Parts: sequence; structure tokens; C-alpha cells
Amino acid sequence: MDPSAGLSFIPITQSELICSHQPIVALAGDDVILPCRLEPAISARTVEWTKPGLDPKYIHIHEKGLEHWIQNPSYNFRTRVFVDELEQGNVSMKIFSVKLSDEGKYRCYIHSVQEEAFIHLSVGSVSSLVIKVTANTSRTLVLQCESKGWYPEPELLWLDGEGKLLSAGPTETVRGPDDLYTVSSGVTVEKRHSNSFTCRVQQKIINQTRETQIHVPAPKYLHLMKKDNQHNYLNPLQRI
Repeated sequence: MDPSAGLSFIPITQSELICSHQPIVALAGDDVILPCRLEPAISARTVEWTKPGLDPKYIHIHEKGLEHWIQNPSYNFRTRVFVDELEQGNVSMKIFSVKLSDEGKYRCYIHSVQEEAFIHLSVGSVSSLVIKVTANTSRTLVLQCESKGWYPEPELLWLDGEGKLLSAGPTETVRGPDDLYTVSSGVTVEKRHSNSFTCRVQQKIINQTRETQIHVPAPKYLHLMKKDNQHNYLNPLQRI
């Protein structure tokens, strides 16, 4: 007689390592978490984070409650795993004070289930904008907008008071030795009533936008014409 007859068996479910399929975006200087978890949740005794193509490739290793400092020097004292949550299957890694060089693909490997997964980190840098008046005539102004310290390379746009794109000169882009970009562009505008202009710098990969606005006052002759129309300051004898 088969001793297993009449017995039901529950299949053992293999845990799967799941990391974010979407790139994780961080700004230089921020802290960031690369989220990964085991599902169904089981305790992860050994967690290995590496960065393919880096030498040495090891970013963070946690084994049986101990941190192993076999680590690329550029990540020294800048990484951690959530030790208190490893039993719940949380094998995420946190990187402190992110650098531009941290950008790239990371590999998480869990020895107990022999599972690996990859996650991509995108790192950006943004900066403020400055608008200057470089030429001034009775009817027009030449405005120059500049912003330093962007990564990846951004685009610069000029907008009028209604939010419509202006036809401006070509954007000058310079990449510095620190890999950060400086962008600048000029535009010639007319002086009109209550006229404002916006310079916008945006980077779609890291979903960042910065803008600043300048108000261009109407020339004096326009103010006098408006005053005459509103208050009838003209000599009645001059009216037809």
C-alpha cells in the first residue's frame, strides 16, 4: 500500500526577486533607494549588490548579519541595506549622497534562492536661471538667459506672456570638465503693455524643469498714449 495515498501535498513556492522595472531617478547630492523585494517574502540571509562594468563591481554585500566591506572605493560608507526588514524579503539598497558617476545599471543577487534582478539609476543635476538685458532701444530689448550645472543635457525655451513659444536664437551648450552643462540663449522682444517673458530650462529624462520670468515695461510714449485715451487729456479743440 502506498503510504502517501490519501495525502495532499502543498507545492513549495519559489520566491521571486522583483526590482523596479522603471528607472529610479535621483538628483546629485540626494539619497536614493533602489527598491527590490522577494515575493513571496522570505528571509534573505545574503544580499549582494553589484554594478556590472565597474571594477571592483561590488557595491554592497550583507551576509548572515554582517556587512562585508569588499566594496568599490567610490561607494565607501555610502550604502546600506535595511537589516531589520530582510526577514520580510526587503532587499532594497540605499545610496547616500548620490553622484553623477553612480548612474547606471545595478544587479541584486540573492544566494538563497539563486535569483538576480537588475535596476537602472538615472542621476541628474539642475540649477537656477538668470535673465539679463544685453541691449535696450526705445522699442525693443535683447534678453539673455543662462543656466549652469545641468545633467543630462537640457533644452532651453523662451515663452511669451501667454505661454507661447518665442522664436529665439540658437541655444549655446557647453559641457564642463565636471560633465555638467551650461545652456544660454538670447531673444529680441518688443516693449508693449504689460509684457512678460519666461525662460524655461527642462530635462525630460529626469523630469525636471526650472524657469524664471522678466517683466518688460512699456515705453514712455505708450504710457502717454494710454493716459490720453483713458482720461481725455487731449485739447477738445483738437478733436474732430
